[in-house]
Amino acid sequence: MLSPERLALPDYEYLGFGIHVKNMQDCCIAQRHVLTYMEDAVCQLLENREDISQYGIARFFTEYFNSVCQGTHILFREFSFIQATPHNRVSFLRAFWRCFRTVGKNGDLLTTKEYHCLLQLLCPDFPLELTQKAARIVLMDDAMDCLMSFSDFLFAFQIQFYYSEFLDSVAAIYQDLLSGKNPNTVIVPTSSGQHRQRPALGEASMLEGVEASLFCQCLENLCDRHKYSCPPPALVKEVLSNVQRLTFYGFLMALSKHHGINQALGALPDKGDLMHDPAMDEELERLVVRSRLHRTSRQHRAKEPGAFGFQRREKQEAPERVPSASVLTPYHYQWEPRE
Repeated sequence: MLSPERLALPDYEYLGFGIHVKNMQDCCIAQRHVLTYMEDAVCQLLENREDISQYGIARFFTEYFNSVCQGTHILFREFSFIQATPHNRVSFLRAFWRCFRTVGKNGDLLTTKEYHCLLQLLCPDFPLELTQKAARIVLMDDAMDCLMSFSDFLFAFQIQFYYSEFLDSVAAIYQDLLSGKNPNTVIVPTSSGQHRQRPALGEASMLEGVEASLFCQCLENLCDRHKYSCPPPALVKEVLSNVQRLTFYGFLMALSKHHGINQALGALPDKGDLMHDPAMDEELERLVVRSRLHRTSRQHRAKEPGAFGFQRREKQEAPERVPSASVLTPYHYQWEPRE
């Protein structure tokens, strides 16, 4: 049941899951995101209506939006869905970190293709190009088949994945500054499903870079008119105020390592706490203990007299013979092999 206080909320706060919005533009964004989840929920309801009818539509919607709040709704979904909203992107980043942080905990170094395989375990159609862009932030001008640590890749991937449309526009501005063109002519992407192709940055641009103060002015204008997520302008200005000139990938690397930007995004813990997740560790420990108890119990039952390689679940004593598959019996037995 919804509380009277929740029902009394203004429409923009109700549609924004109770999150206060600052202006009408933010109100429209909140409404659009709610519609995204409503449309997705209805599509899943129609696709699985036979199964859902057994326990009710109300329960289905309750569980669906609970999963949205918990961030588990993006698991094994298509790429178009996991990038559809900022909440989906944050949820996917957090899921990737929690599922594979043991890679970093063990000190393993992986290639771009190996990290892409991990991403595909959560999202089967995750594009290789996006993984390569994230790897290029870490490797810069090195070969793309070099090994990377989990933490380096994760923070670079966070910037590339969450701010994908923004970085495409930043790359175009950077290229215009290198060629002496007016960067104000850059066209901001109008659809999250259509990414601009990042301009090719040659060795000369990698070495020369652009003037940081001019680059900062262009990015301030970009943040003002950009329709999608971008880093807090004050933090971008802080990054650019420490240098006189910088390269494009140098800028992306600075963003990925900036503590304030990571906190503002809110998907990952600080780098020092990256390998610690007490809640997940506790859950894993319970699973390990449960698995050991189950294995010990099965081994104990297998050693009981009369157990000739099979154990029947319904009765403790072993059967005199195994019923033939062609013989109909009035009882349904379930058999499992002994370890």
